[in-house]
Amino acid sequence: MNPDDPLLKILACPLDKGPLHLLTLSDEEAPDSGAEPSAGEALYNPRLRRRYPIVDGIPQLLPSSGEQVTEDEHEELLKRMVP
Repeated sequence: MNPDDPLLKILACPLDKGPLHLLTLSDEEAPDSGAEPSAGEALYNPRLRRRYPIVDGIPQLLPSSGEQVTEDEHEELLKRMVP
């Protein structure tokens, strides 16, 4: 998924219905899932501090798919959010 994807404008967090931000994770942070192009991508809700994975280019937006991040992780993600 790229930052200009029109889908990003309509996707919303399943919990608070607010906007999500695209994250591109670095190689050392990306899950070890092979050579998938979206293996290092996620959508992030900074209000609830929840990260939703993008698997094979498909955002996983079920509430149970979201992962709570720690305070330190949250600060780091805020610095790297794709505008």
